[in-house]
Amino acid sequence: MGNFITMGIIKTEKLVFEYIRRDEEGNVEGITRAVDEVDLDVEPGSFIAILGHNGSGKSTLAKHINAILYPTEGTVWVDGMDTSQEKNLWDVRQSAGMVFQNPDNQIIGQVVEEDVGFGPENMGIPTQQIWERVEESLKAVGMYEFRKHSPNKLSGGQKQRISIAGVIAMHPKCIILDEPTAMLDPNGRKEVVRAVRALNAAEGITVVLITHYMEEIIHADKVFVMDRGKVAMEGTPREIFSQVERLKELRLDVPQVTLLAHELQKSGVNIPNGILTTEELVEALI
Repeated sequence: MGNFITMGIIKTEKLVFEYIRRDEEGNVEGITRAVDEVDLDVEPGSFIAILGHNGSGKSTLAKHINAILYPTEGTVWVDGMDTSQEKNLWDVRQSAGMVFQNPDNQIIGQVVEEDVGFGPENMGIPTQQIWERVEESLKAVGMYEFRKHSPNKLSGGQKQRISIAGVIAMHPKCIILDEPTAMLDPNGRKEVVRAVRALNAAEGITVVLITHYMEEIIHADKVFVMDRGKVAMEGTPREIFSQVERLKELRLDVPQVTLLAHELQKSGVNIPNGILTTEELVEALI
């Protein structure tokens, strides 16, 4: 035990993932590095956002945390377990639950509460405990009153909150959300982000949110911005939002209020860097 080092709940070291491109005949055309030497270290209980435009490698990175993909080079540890070792597969997926872009791919039950109970049931949890977990998970995402409803009658944001509840019911230490709001309208997006923040704050679940929406990263503890498979920027939301020109270079949409503050600053108005919300801008101006 002498050389045991404490590490984050998720850690990647020089993670590389390459996929082989083939032409119609199946001949190898080339190799693409989707993830290029990424180092992450995520503290238990933190809320991390991974930001980047399409093709930046952020979703490929996410799939490594849940052992859907394995590294070409480098290592990924989830809760101290090396994901590339076959024997760890179930434990890794138990520790790190994954929520995908399209809730319809994750919802299988005909009734909301059955759907949420599906995961724990598969894990062999006793029935009484399953119902307790279903109740707490639905309450955690604000969907308890819909427990008897049919999922296909719900809105996109509600469905996505049900799929999050289904993952929480398995009691993971960490939840990875791979662009969970990409298919939702602005209201649905807000609902889902609010649910995710509550889980992190109230339940202490470590959250890794993969997104290309800048406004979804405001409440994260730490943000990693990816570009062409590498981590191009990392820091707190404020540090990231302070670098408007760099974000534009990375083809990311900076929120209007941050742009406005940036323009005011350039024209000589004395306001701090990295304004995140309208309230902050108003305060800075007053």
